[in-house]
Amino acid sequence: MIFTELVIENFGAYVGKQTINLRPENDGSIRPIVLIGGMNGGGKTTLMDAIRLALYGQRAKCSTRGNLGYSEFLFQSVNSQATLADITKIELSFEDIFEGHWQQFKIIRAWNKELKDGKDSLSIEREDRFDSNLEDNWDEYIENILPLGISNLFLFDGEQVKELAELDTPPPAVVEAINNLLGLELAERLSVDLSVLVNRKRKAVANKAQLLTIEEIEQKLVVKKENRQQLQKDFAEIEKKLKQAHKQRDRAQSKFNQQGGKIAATREVIEAKIQDFNSQLEQKRLELIKVAESSLPLGLITPLLADARKQGEQEVKSQQFKQAQVVLEARDQRLLNYLSDISLSSESINKIEFFIETENKTIADSIKATADNYLDLTEKQLQQLISIPQDRLAIETKLSQNIIKEIEQLKTKINITETQLASAASPEDYQKLVDAVEDGKAAVSRYKILYDLAQEKLQNIDKEIDRIQQELNRKLKNYSEEAIDKIGDEHIIKSATKVQETLKLFKEKLTLKKLNKLETEVKDCFLYLLHKSNLINRVTIDSDRFKLELYDHNGQLFPKQRLSAGEKQLLAIAFLWGLARVSGRNLPIAIDTPLGRLDSSHRHNLVERYFPTASHQVILLSTDTEISEKEVTMLREQEAISQEYLLKYNPDSRQTIAEKGYFW
Repeated sequence: MIFTELVIENFGAYVGKQTINLRPENDGSIRPIVLIGGMNGGGKTTLMDAIRLALYGQRAKCSTRGNLGYSEFLFQSVNSQATLADITKIELSFEDIFEGHWQQFKIIRAWNKELKDGKDSLSIEREDRFDSNLEDNWDEYIENILPLGISNLFLFDGEQVKELAELDTPPPAVVEAINNLLGLELAERLSVDLSVLVNRKRKAVANKAQLLTIEEIEQKLVVKKENRQQLQKDFAEIEKKLKQAHKQRDRAQSKFNQQGGKIAATREVIEAKIQDFNSQLEQKRLELIKVAESSLPLGLITPLLADARKQGEQEVKSQQFKQAQVVLEARDQRLLNYLSDISLSSESINKIEFFIETENKTIADSIKATADNYLDLTEKQLQQLISIPQDRLAIETKLSQNIIKEIEQLKTKINITETQLASAASPEDYQKLVDAVEDGKAAVSRYKILYDLAQEKLQNIDKEIDRIQQELNRKLKNYSEEAIDKIGDEHIIKSATKVQETLKLFKEKLTLKKLNKLETEVKDCFLYLLHKSNLINRVTIDSDRFKLELYDHNGQLFPKQRLSAGEKQLLAIAFLWGLARVSGRNLPIAIDTPLGRLDSSHRHNLVERYFPTASHQVILLSTDTEISEKEVTMLREQEAISQEYLLKYNPDSRQTIAEKGYFW
């Protein structure tokens, strides 16, 4: 089965005629995903309701129907801007194998505010021709393709996945769908029908006195069943209110976090943190002042220090020349005296004197060439002048830079923390936020108690009904044992008993066979989605309540509570996926708000591994925060998306239109 097109006209928030192409093809290539984006309240769930309503009509389990009658639900589903004469219409086209080959079908349901006979009109087209036979037998036909009992396993939403993830055992609606999907309800239905037949035959052979007793028991059974129906309605209403309370609590908690309630709750801690940062900042400033008290200010006159060093080196050199000049003059005089004493010729002495004068003149010229002496530095003072910029100043400069960096970091931390504190709710608003959260929690607690009490009442009355039914069966059996030998119904009753025993055995073996296959599929799907091949080794499913249990590689029970919230939801999705694969039904899958409660890693696994392979056609109804720009880019790169639509909602007119494209 392949959905090809959905046309909505004046239905819910959709004004006028809106057409959505659902065919999982693009440019001749198969691409399974049809992506429909929309904000919360923009009409995504209405699209899902439209598909259900088109398929099942009065039997459809639409999200907004609740306990409304079908005619009242249809009336309330008409667009608010539609006139009395405007038609509200849903057209769902699909392809399926009929009489051995693929054929095109179109379901058309139409009505207006003046409901005729309190219901809609149904038309069925097959290969562009109206088929009256299909119209008359549509419920029977659709049950052969996509039975209502299993539809929630193929048309589901994020809340259903969340509920399935949090419960130890699947809810009754899912259990019923599993039985239908695995074909287990056929044996049970046949066994019940045989019990009805046997009871009729036993009643036929009972005398009047016996019949009176039987009728009393039957009347008691009828009363109990009527009471159970009322309890079931009460239970459904409490369950609805419990879900509403959960949503109200979650909204209050979200508002609490968004409006700074969480920050306000820790105001004293944040203020203490700011005070600590300020103390650290003041300490760092004192450290910087202490560093500045030493040689650090000299860093401001580095060029002047370099000039002073150069001048100092020249002056020290000049002083050295002067000292050398005095020493040399004394030595030269002693040399000349010595030369005279040894009676050296006058010519030679004159030459030596000329040489000495020339050398002395060179030294004197060097002394004159040096700059004026105005620093008067000693060699020790010059070495100190050289060492300050090279050693101490460099160290203190680096130290001051580190302190300034730490000061800037502290200022940034103070700004960020003060911004957080500024965004915190005021004490009055904080109290309102706290009260809203507490009221939400109290409502959840109150309705959870009522829910548990109602569930207990249902369980108790089910036990009563079972007890009375067993009593009735026992009475019928006892009263009719003698008469059974005299009438021709004996063979039927005896044979029916044997058949029921055979059916019971057949159902047990069929259940084990189906569940063994389902266990393998659920495990494989879970590990594939989880991307952790070593987390679990085996999955078991209870044959009575379909409770899942996980086992590790050591054969030890792996408690479901050890899974994270995201892993629990992946397990729930793996359960639904495994059921679809075991059923052998090639059906489309439609998912409303699929990723709302998953973190980024689990969301990535689901987008990459589940959506493109869940079915030959996957219709995703998502907000911009679930399948965001990153996820849609991944799906486009995988060439998994065939169609993209965006539901644009106008809050002023409260109307929605569907346009091609997505958020990005």
